[in-house]
Amino acid sequence: MINSKLIYKILGQLLFIEAFLLFISLLVALYYQQDDIFAFIVATLTTIGGGLILKWRGHGADNTMSRRDAYLVVSLSWIVFSLFGTLPFMISGYIHSFTDAYFETMSGFTTTGATILDDVECFPHGLLFWRSLTQWIGGLGIVFFTIALLPSLVGGQTKVFAAEATGPIKSKLHPRLSTSAKWIWSVYLVLTIACILSYYIAGMNLFDSFNYAMTTTATGGFSTHNSSTEFFHSPALEYICAFFCFLSGVNFTLLYAAVIKFKIKDLFKNSEFKFYTLLVMAFTAFIMIELVTLRNYDLEHAFRSAVFQVVSFITTTGLFNDDAALWPHVTWVILATCMFFGACSGSTSGGLKCIRGVMLVRMVKNEFRQILHPNAVLPLKIDGVNVPMQKRVTLLAFLTTYLIICLVISFTMIAMGIDNTNAITITLSCVGNVGPTLGTEIGPTMSWSELPDLAKWFCSLMMLIGRLEIFSVLVIFTPAFWKEN
Repeated sequence: MINSKLIYKILGQLLFIEAFLLFISLLVALYYQQDDIFAFIVATLTTIGGGLILKWRGHGADNTMSRRDAYLVVSLSWIVFSLFGTLPFMISGYIHSFTDAYFETMSGFTTTGATILDDVECFPHGLLFWRSLTQWIGGLGIVFFTIALLPSLVGGQTKVFAAEATGPIKSKLHPRLSTSAKWIWSVYLVLTIACILSYYIAGMNLFDSFNYAMTTTATGGFSTHNSSTEFFHSPALEYICAFFCFLSGVNFTLLYAAVIKFKIKDLFKNSEFKFYTLLVMAFTAFIMIELVTLRNYDLEHAFRSAVFQVVSFITTTGLFNDDAALWPHVTWVILATCMFFGACSGSTSGGLKCIRGVMLVRMVKNEFRQILHPNAVLPLKIDGVNVPMQKRVTLLAFLTTYLIICLVISFTMIAMGIDNTNAITITLSCVGNVGPTLGTEIGPTMSWSELPDLAKWFCSLMMLIGRLEIFSVLVIFTPAFWKEN
């Protein structure tokens, strides 16, 4: 049976953390003395109240967590966080529709970066900071953040980590998961601080530096300006952004070992990192050639636009420095491929993940060899470690489910009257937590406000499913999940 008291207790504790995050945004609002102060006061107090009610409902809970409890609490935590996260938008009156407010908040916490806001520049500083903060917290995961902050909160930490962590192969730095979580969050924090300083030195003001750094390292993509990084007209800022997006797309465990433990060689020996780097280099070169030959860009501008957009799409960040909707249509195929693959597992990016790409390439290679040598036993090795058969089956099940979801949701979007290109790329964008879409009706530089409300709810669900890697959410909808035995 589901341990409902334990779930209430954990959700209550999580709401206290969210209330603290809202309080930080309240301080920003107080500093700028704009009209969102009251909204943050009410939102903070309401969230504390919700936390107290849930803690009361969970009083005397047995701390033993089953695998079912872990999957349910992870999915519910993202839904509840997004629900309370809508309060500042709704109370302030800057977003009138609950559907739009929920879409915006879910897009933030899942680091998708799709927005329904046509004019973000009219928003007060507190709300803009709150949007960026949702992405930064969601970057490594809400519950993962809690494990690092409150290691004694959850009895079944490993089960919760398995439900929320990204990628088919989970790696830990330390036998104690809470210690690993702290180390990984330390890398994330250092990366964010370095990004803030780099932006500030390159010419951004302090507020923009904080906001863009949070959404860059979270590979989220929310911006404080309608024209994203294009607003600054600064090649230096664009290169800095692309560099930190690229780093944030690397497995954080690998990044920790490479930087903190000075094992740089291990980074370049890693199969997933090599695959990720190869994709970025190949796609950048292709788009650069297209822009030079077909759009008459000069070489530096073509390279900068190409590398920025490729890194932004493959890391599922969604910031932009050029309007890709005006590029040759063949480049859309490349960017859609970036959306599909994503960056590395164990990073803040979404998508299929490059490690699965490596596994699929090796499996195809083995299949050709098996045809020539039917009796051969061919291991599937990634960085010297054999991938067991169970993980190979899981990979194929994941890929099949991923493609089925993309097919069904794309069909649903087209049935709602959305054009084919937009429908397909909206689906890829939501499931991969990318943010921008490709097309003429809703282009990569446009908001998603034109979508029907039903489509926005579908998109919100797809963002959650994509962020928790499909099975963690879908398993809740299976009859077996709710059976007693």
